[in-house]
Amino acid sequence: MAYSLKYLLFSFLFLSCSLNTKPEDDLLLGGDFSYVNELEDCGASFKENGANIDPYEFFSQKGANISRIRLWHSPDWTSYSTLSDIKKSIRRNKNAKLQTLLDLHYSDTWADPAHQIIPKAWANITDETTLLDSVYQYTLNTLQALNREELFPEFIQIGNEINSEMLMHKPASESGPMNWPRQVKILNAGLRAVADFNQQTGKKVQTFIHAAQPDESFEYFQNLVKNGISDYDYIGLSYYPQWSKFDLAQLQTKIESLIATHKKKLVILETGYPHSLINVDSANNVLTKTSELKGYNISPDGQLSFLIDLKKTVLAAGANGIIYWEPAWVSSPCKTRWGTGSHWENASFFDEKNNNEILPAIQFFKNNVFN
Repeated sequence: MAYSLKYLLFSFLFLSCSLNTKPEDDLLLGGDFSYVNELEDCGASFKENGANIDPYEFFSQKGANISRIRLWHSPDWTSYSTLSDIKKSIRRNKNAKLQTLLDLHYSDTWADPAHQIIPKAWANITDETTLLDSVYQYTLNTLQALNREELFPEFIQIGNEINSEMLMHKPASESGPMNWPRQVKILNAGLRAVADFNQQTGKKVQTFIHAAQPDESFEYFQNLVKNGISDYDYIGLSYYPQWSKFDLAQLQTKIESLIATHKKKLVILETGYPHSLINVDSANNVLTKTSELKGYNISPDGQLSFLIDLKKTVLAAGANGIIYWEPAWVSSPCKTRWGTGSHWENASFFDEKNNNEILPAIQFFKNNVFN
């Protein structure tokens, strides 16, 4: 596709020799299904050959083995991505034999590189000791509450796309430079809670530290180490090529460097590519014509081709998998904070022009990396 014949031949030989050395059960391939409960409550449906399907069961049958679910602290603007909602999601995961990655945002709303806003429940905390204890207790209490119903996750993120400082009162653009010692103390409080939960229960919930985009990731994780990050299991990265200066070849080099330096497993926790430029509702689409990459036209086949090449690249670099962001976020009467419908239907795995019929992208989950 986007590479020279020489590169493709090299990749083929490298992959043929190396991919089979990684145990199959060590690979994580799945999707973020945080919106599914809400969409179904709004009347959305998902189809294969015109028949209704359950996304959790269907993706599992097609080869996915993990579902990522976000949790907000105490949102007052939605009844979803709450503790009661994620219990329903994790129960569906377990019924479908999908592992769960619990994504703790430590916020009442979307946490990302531009926004890491402290929950209202903690907004008046003025001393660091109390704040760190709040992070610890919240993380531990969440795991204990899930465990009481046998819904503990196999994996957990301590924060979501934490490129900027966590638990701030203002957006990143207004908050000043990163206070690395404080950032690491917050992360360590969450990591310590998971470690204590594992020790108390005999479980083995594994931990992720998640940064957006590979571009500054090396410096980011180096700064965590310099400031005393506690042990964690996985590096998590988002990779949206539209907003990255790295193409796939450069991504492979970056992943190899991160794994070699930090001796951690690595998973791409978010990615996306459009299959269409059509917007079927009043919610503007995040991915538009500017998202198109050379060699990958915006079409169902182009979406699948990008994902297959991304999977080849990630696995050739020695990483452990990919989770696609919201493959089931189809259009519906649901309201977001910015509109009615979906901002992602043209990047989902379902055809918004054909009654949400499944698209070729579902083939991404096949065990054979070349298919």
